[in-house]
Amino acid sequence: MALTLDYGYWIALLLAVPAAGLVVRLFMIQHDCGHYSFFRSRWANDVVGRIIGLVTLTPHKYWRDAHSIHHATSGNLDARGIGDVTTLTVREYTALSRWRRFGYRCYRNPVVMIGVAPTFLFVVKFRLPLDLLSRRWRLLPDVLLSNLCSALIVVTIGLVVGFGTFAMVQVPITLLASTIGVWLFYVQHQFEKTHWAKDSAWDFHTAALEGSSYFHMPGVMRWFTANIGAHHVHHLCSRIPNYRLAECLKRYPELRQINRVTLWSSLKCLPLTLWDEEQRRLVSFRAARRRKRMQTGA
Repeated sequence: MALTLDYGYWIALLLAVPAAGLVVRLFMIQHDCGHYSFFRSRWANDVVGRIIGLVTLTPHKYWRDAHSIHHATSGNLDARGIGDVTTLTVREYTALSRWRRFGYRCYRNPVVMIGVAPTFLFVVKFRLPLDLLSRRWRLLPDVLLSNLCSALIVVTIGLVVGFGTFAMVQVPITLLASTIGVWLFYVQHQFEKTHWAKDSAWDFHTAALEGSSYFHMPGVMRWFTANIGAHHVHHLCSRIPNYRLAECLKRYPELRQINRVTLWSSLKCLPLTLWDEEQRRLVSFRAARRRKRMQTGA
């Protein structure tokens, strides 16, 4: 990409698309390493995960622990806050002050959620992820070491090709790859008929199968995302590596019809922002407001 800059920046921007796709695929390998499923050896998983984390800007040990919490609590209304997209119930949202409701609406706005948040997450928050570090300070050395190594890589490449050239090449890759990553995670859990329950009624297998989607994508996208679209299978058994998920769907074809979301229908997930405990589905702000008016007779 750096060599193409003399012939026109548009060439580098075109190349940023497959480059970002490859970063996403690397992240999926790191993801499997975090589950200790890519290699038989725990040591090999941790080493490869840490190395890939320098490319994906994701401190491996922190992300591994946070993602483990996500798997253990996904769909549990009483265990929200780590490794998930903040989701309020209709009742919780209604009870907020005007300014806090405004803040939540801004957070769940598609421009923020898909446009701003991905880059903020990977470039800023992952440098000092206080959400989990406040509970597990033993993760801090690993995060700081990851930051230091990433900084050394940036400085080294910048000195070789020039910092301006490095920025022109790396920025579009980071923007696109982080957006794809967050969008995948969003669609995997933020769909209309997902599953949430109070801790007393929460069940791991039900939450895994009903609270995770089967994001059916075109073949090329399935390769770049390493079949992570079969997310309901992944949540049922996270020790199945991504490269075996397609085999699971082939062997058990009924899994292809559970929570099936296509590339086109995934766009309908964006307005869904609140969990309606009565209807047991995600609804939009508008739908929640309309239902409230009907119930009050206003």
